[in-house]
Amino acid sequence: MARTLRIYADTSVFGGCFDEEFALASLRLFEEIRAGRFVLVVSPTTLRELDAAPPQVSDVLTALPVGCIELLQPSDEVAQLRDAYLAAGIVGAGSALDAEHIASASVAEVDLIVSWNFKHIVHFEKVRGYHAINLLRGYSQTPIHSPIEVIES
Repeated sequence: MARTLRIYADTSVFGGCFDEEFALASLRLFEEIRAGRFVLVVSPTTLRELDAAPPQVSDVLTALPVGCIELLQPSDEVAQLRDAYLAAGIVGAGSALDAEHIASASVAEVDLIVSWNFKHIVHFEKVRGYHAINLLRGYSQTPIHSPIEVIES
């Protein structure tokens, strides 16, 4: 039997459940997590952002069974990798949390990152930059996709 894929979803995927354009794929992704197709990996960054989000958005996480979720611990390694992305100019300081999501997922060695952030995360130039820094620092080049690319049709 194949190993269950560990998937990192940034906060945009949770909010996507309540956006007309992204709701169908976001809800489907969380259904697939609930069904055991994926293990959802959640970082302290995601938890902080969900704390500041409307209750309906943070409820998406709390509605998932605990066995479907892997919680990451804070780490200096994540901060150092985030700072390397910023120093390389992949994203600016205003997008440090986006870089922190990628750093968290990279340090945790997830199988896949999903996001609806097409400006700072799911963008071919940004992906190439994140992958280059990861390669230089000994991390894997984790695939980055939108939820619609990973759900079963």
